[in-house]
Amino acid sequence: MNILSKTIAVAVLALGAAQVQAQIDVGGVKAVQGARTTGFIEIADTGDGASRIPVSIIAGVKAGPTLALVGGTHGYEYAPVMGLQMAAKRVNPAELTGTVIIVHVANMPSFLGRTIYYSPADGANLNRVYPGKADGSLSQRIAHAITTQVIEQSDYLVDMHSGDGNEDLRSYIYMPVTGDDEFDAKIKGMALAFGLDHIVIDRRENLPADASLYTDMTGLTRGIPSMTTEVGRVGSTAPDLVRKNAEGVMNLLRHLKMLPGEERPPQPTVWLGEFSVITSPADGMFIASVRGGHTVAKGGVLGQLFDFFGEPIETIRAPFAGMVNYVIATPPMRKGEPVAMVSKIVAEE
Repeated sequence: MNILSKTIAVAVLALGAAQVQAQIDVGGVKAVQGARTTGFIEIADTGDGASRIPVSIIAGVKAGPTLALVGGTHGYEYAPVMGLQMAAKRVNPAELTGTVIIVHVANMPSFLGRTIYYSPADGANLNRVYPGKADGSLSQRIAHAITTQVIEQSDYLVDMHSGDGNEDLRSYIYMPVTGDDEFDAKIKGMALAFGLDHIVIDRRENLPADASLYTDMTGLTRGIPSMTTEVGRVGSTAPDLVRKNAEGVMNLLRHLKMLPGEERPPQPTVWLGEFSVITSPADGMFIASVRGGHTVAKGGVLGQLFDFFGEPIETIRAPFAGMVNYVIATPPMRKGEPVAMVSKIVAEE
């Protein structure tokens, strides 16, 4: 083969690699090999408002897996949103193998409306309507777009949360366990690599693909190793919390061999098993007696629920001994809403 033929062959191979990377199109935002691309997934107005989902696609110079990172599922959870901005700037496309898809703010109506849990557009919790509907309410349309444009194009998925504007939360990870040993080993590797020292062993029932409800479950039902991180408390933008989100992403990329360098080894981990989300028996005002990260005995006081005249309604107690993952740190409380989450401390499996 002469020099000209070799040059042509190399060019064809390079073009082929570029075409592999360029196949990723996220709602009209197209990946460009060796570059960072930003844009919006547009959610059309069908009667209850429109929305835009800001996304970044970082396409490496080599073909490889696709990692999807979703932030802003709940609009008052700021540390992951800012952490993803930081991580996006740190990832060098020239060093990247594969592709990173970043959803910076999934729930823009809630983010701009500064609301906890629920969208002001339709009153829905985005993390309870997956996989969504193309012709549903605004939250359902957002979930449908993220399912079809982001999750179903990924090989790995992380839904990044923090303590919402009302939640005093001690950082932890929900690590799903599906019963498939090989699949679960991939998820455990991801959880350890993210670098948080508290991990909840999440044995939720495997839901059907067409009623997956949660972001991470939507990935799991489609054969995608997925997990949920919780880094931050009461809507804080403290630099250490933002940085912890970004550093978790960077170490995960090294773990997946998408970035060069040795991954940071797992730190000693507190494993948390059975967990309970304690809900309020009535509307009122809740005053916490503990903080996220505290340990409690069975029957230990989590806080006191008062009526709107300051009279006690009920003392809220822990159903078993364990660690408080989060507790509501602001007074407003509606019947049926969480007041705290408590997990049992267990030995590593």
